[in-house]
Amino acid sequence: MRSAWRGVTTTPKRSAPSHLPAKRLLKLKEMFYSKFGSIPKFYVRAPGRVNLIEQDMLIAAEPVKTHTIQLANTNPLYPDFSTSVNNIQIDKTKPLWHNYFLCGFKGIQEHFGLSNLTGMNCLVDGNIPPSSGLSSSSALVCCAGLVTLTALGMNLSKVELAEICAKSERYIGTEGGGMDQSISFLAEEGTAKLIEFSPLRATNVKLPSGAVFVIANSCVEMNKAATSHFNIRVMECRLAAKLLAKNKGLLWGEVLRLEEVQAKLGVSLEEMLLVIEDALHPEPYNPEEICSCLGISLEKLRTQILSPNTQDVLIFKLYQRAKHVYSEAARVLQFKKICEEAPDNMVQLLGELMNQSHVSCRDMYECSCPELDQLVDICRKFGAQGSRLTGAGWGGCTVSIVPADKLPSFLANVHEAYYQRNARSLPPEKQSLFATKPGGGALVFLEA
Repeated sequence: MRSAWRGVTTTPKRSAPSHLPAKRLLKLKEMFYSKFGSIPKFYVRAPGRVNLIEQDMLIAAEPVKTHTIQLANTNPLYPDFSTSVNNIQIDKTKPLWHNYFLCGFKGIQEHFGLSNLTGMNCLVDGNIPPSSGLSSSSALVCCAGLVTLTALGMNLSKVELAEICAKSERYIGTEGGGMDQSISFLAEEGTAKLIEFSPLRATNVKLPSGAVFVIANSCVEMNKAATSHFNIRVMECRLAAKLLAKNKGLLWGEVLRLEEVQAKLGVSLEEMLLVIEDALHPEPYNPEEICSCLGISLEKLRTQILSPNTQDVLIFKLYQRAKHVYSEAARVLQFKKICEEAPDNMVQLLGELMNQSHVSCRDMYECSCPELDQLVDICRKFGAQGSRLTGAGWGGCTVSIVPADKLPSFLANVHEAYYQRNARSLPPEKQSLFATKPGGGALVFLEA
């Protein structure tokens, strides 16, 4: 379910949030002094997907009078980087860690149309497992955007920040939809959020008190910007939207999202599933058939519709992707409805929706992998009412809903069945398995 558990204020808080360990902040402050010879002027924190309270990106920052950005990372695997603020270059072919910071910086810079900005010294500390489906990259983009905004002494609304950061991550080649950035800025502690777009808005969703959500890392890494899987799915959804719009006599040229077709037709999600059956066929489409359906040339398809990294794709599964998107959206609304009505079998019903979601991700959107499927099965076997992949897929994490009284045995059994039995191939530092709850989102604070 993408009813997210993940939020910002551009007015800095004086002290750090209570859940941030003092030891971690002191270490960050000391390392900043060691690296730059000064103490940070402020700190920015942004959570990863599912609003993990203790797993986030944390940046210590200091504006400087030079026009240079100096970036360092507490993790020695990520080398230092510096660049002129007037020569921001983001390499799409190499999704290196500093490029995600530059995405957030450039997004703010271009939004305000600024040039010759002040420089910054920044030290990044992240404890979100990279390429785990918990949006470590999006959290870094959001952190960088908020750092830049704060250094400039400027203000934006939470919604504006979310939209800017969603767009700016595309500088690195990821055609994301904005879910991760939106929840990073709009989340509130103690409540889940239903995120909706056009316009961007967040609605509180009260989660069941008798259950907890557990995150488990499959230890299979998938970097969205380093593979074509993610962007191909985005393009398949875009093409499906255009074919559906054309089939229904709509002006399809400017249509980019499946949501737009539903809105223009003014029908329910369930009715859109019937429209798919009538307008699209389950067999894959090739570029020539898409051109025939839209009445355009192959050259126009490649140069005006397809993105550079999808121009050589030979088959597009439009029916399957559209069916997944509309059915998943319907499940999210059903999830919210069940939470509101709170029936006696609430946890079971929510679990069933999560199970249906994983099946659709696996079979219709094809963004799972054998390890994720195995982990989902193990989680269900040992007490989860429902389990599904979370994040972009092709690796990363699962999220499971577990009755609270079964949590200790669930954690022990899943750890043994998935991590201990695969000990040779799963490095200990990536064996993440923990319960989580809704927490606050991105914020600025002044004192460590």
